[in-house]
This record gives sequence, structure tokens and C-alpha cells, in this order.
Amino acid sequence: MKGKIFSKIKSTYRSTHFWFFVVFLIALFIFFILPEFFSSNVSNGEKIKINEIVKTLLSPELLPLDTIAYDKKMTELANNPPDPIVFETVKTIEKDQNGKSITKTTKVPVSLGHSPTGEPPQPTRTHLWPVKTVYPNAGAILPFNRIVAYYGNLYSTKMGALGEYPESEMLQKLQAEAKKWQDADPSTPVIPALHYIAVVAQESAGQDGKYRARMPYSEIGKIIKMAEKINAIVFLDIQVGFSDLQTELPLLEKYFKMPQVHLGIDPEFSMKNGIRPGKVVGTYDAADINFAANYLAKIVKENNLTPKIFIIHRYTQKMVTNYKEIKPLPEVQIVMNMDGWGGAAKKINTYQQFVYKEPVQFTGFKLFYKNDILTTGTVLMTPNDLLKLNPKPIYIQYQ
Repeated sequence: MKGKIFSKIKSTYRSTHFWFFVVFLIALFIFFILPEFFSSNVSNGEKIKINEIVKTLLSPELLPLDTIAYDKKMTELANNPPDPIVFETVKTIEKDQNGKSITKTTKVPVSLGHSPTGEPPQPTRTHLWPVKTVYPNAGAILPFNRIVAYYGNLYSTKMGALGEYPESEMLQKLQAEAKKWQDADPSTPVIPALHYIAVVAQESAGQDGKYRARMPYSEIGKIIKMAEKINAIVFLDIQVGFSDLQTELPLLEKYFKMPQVHLGIDPEFSMKNGIRPGKVVGTYDAADINFAANYLAKIVKENNLTPKIFIIHRYTQKMVTNYKEIKPLPEVQIVMNMDGWGGAAKKINTYQQFVYKEPVQFTGFKLFYKNDILTTGTVLMTPNDLLKLNPKPIYIQYQ
């Protein structure tokens, strides 16, 4: 017995000694190749660099995308009803007891395209989901996880839950919502998110006449630190007003270079018609969306990042034009987020009309804690309610 214990200890010692030796060699390599990092004058920035180098050397590479698992999950999310059974009429001639010929007709199920009589079978319904598009790069969050986000701005208690509650209370509430979703759909892990309006449309023109206010970088930094406390990801939402994505996106590029930061845009406040925000609903075209997607893809490629998630809010037909021209990319996963408020029946109809009927890649659904229950007798939709939708939303936003 003692011999076995000694053998196990010896084996463990050898294993530990081996990994210590590996780390020692890595440190030795850095010492000779990059000696400045061991200087007593190393700055904080340089210390961060050495940490990143060691992390890169020691971290395993991402496994390639499992396309079979991806397709299976996309089919699950599509939540399509069963295809209707196709029947055809078959005529047979029989003789009765008096020898008289009698023609009988019966309906029999047939496989589509394999009619024994040569007659065209009744067509089955064509499902719009799942969308056939490019596979994402390795490390993609969707569709293997569901994102549950709190939306808002730290300067306002009226723009959403993100700014309505003190930080600790807000994070607790978000985690509680995430747990509800995890309980409702245990097969899909939930990732919490803070969806922060980083560029806010406003009624006043501002100094440059663009009817939008850019949030200070210090405020964005607060959001990123908040998110770290619960291992959440971050979305920076842009309401351009009279500006455009070509102008606003580059100003936030340093954040999009961070692996945990993603993008949201709101066509409602893209005022191409010259009317100030809040008076009419704005619009984006596929060309605008493709510009933003390609911009993100470039950042992903240049910084060796996993795919970015790109949220587009929508609740009317004209908010997004030429949807068929929107091009998902391996580096960018596109989510059309149903952004309308009201009772359950109204929200489901909006989802069916403007998200289901114009498929792009993934879908989202926004829930308003206050506006959805303004009518007496209405209640906030639950995870189980939304999981019945076709398709099931993979991004859930609470405002």
C-alpha cells in the first residue's frame, strides 16, 4: 500500500516539475528576447504586454466550429411547425357483386415529388427559418448561447433598466432575469449583457447640428467595469441622429477591439429625411448595415478576435430596407431585434411581420418593464412565452 502511495506522489511530483520547467523556459525566452520587460523601469502598459504574451503562449487554440452542432441548434431555434402531410387522390375501379364497374377515389399520403400517379402533389409550406448563410468563425457566441441584456444609459433613469437602478441592484436584477431564462431553456447557456446607449439621439441640434450626444469615454469605462463583475458582455448602441455610422463607429473603435464589446444600432434615430429625432421613425438601408458589419469584420481580422455580435433594432417595415442585401459574415453575427412595445398580441404580430418574414440570421426580442403593461390586465411576457415563437429569439433585451 505504501509503495502505491509513494509511486503516486512521485508521479505527481514529476508532472508538477515538468510544467514548472515549461513555464521556466517561457520566462527564459521572454527574458532574452524581450529583456526590457524585466527592467525596474517597466511601465504599467509594458506589464500588460508581457501578461498578454504569456497568456497567448499558454492559452489553447479555439476548436474549429462544429458545423453539425451549429446546424442542429439553428434548426432547434427555428422552431418550425411540422410540415403538413401531402395527399393525392387515387382512383381505383372495382366491380360490385353484379359485375358492374364502380370507380372509387381515395386520398393517400405521398412523398413530395414521388407521386405514384405522376400528378403533382400538394405543395408543403416553405419554412423561412433557419436562414442558410455563412458559418461563423470559431468561438462564436451564437447560437450556442442566449444573451440576456439590460438596456439604457447611466445619465437617465427613464431610458431603461441599465440606468434606472443603482449598480448593485441593477446587476442583481439582470442576473435574476438570466436565471429565469436558464431555467426555461436549460439546453442553452445564458450570457448576461449590458447594452449601453453610447451615442444618444436628442431633440436639440447640439453644437454641430447633428441631434445626437456622444457619451464620455469615462462613462463607457464604467459600463465595462460593471460588466466584468458578473462576467457580462457589453453592447455599445448608436443612435446617429443627423450623423451616420461612417462618422460614429471609428470614434468607438478602441472599444470594439476588446473581445467582450459588441455593437447595436437603432434605425429609429437615423434621420435621413432631415426631420429631428422623435418626430418620425428613422431608417437604415442594407448598405448602412453592411458597412457596419464590414467595419466590425475588419477589426476582428486585424485583432484576431472571435466573431462580433451586431444588434439591429426594428419594429416597422421602413426601419430596415432591402433586407435581402444584408450580408452576414464569418466575423459578424447579425441579430434583428424586435423593438416594439405593447401587449403580448401586438408584440407577437410585430415580430411576425417585420422579423419573421424578413429573415437575416438571428432574432432578438425586447421587453419593456413599463410600456408593455400600460394597458390594464396586461402582463410582461415570460421566457416560456417567447420560447414558443417561430423562430425562438436568441437575444433578449429588457428596458
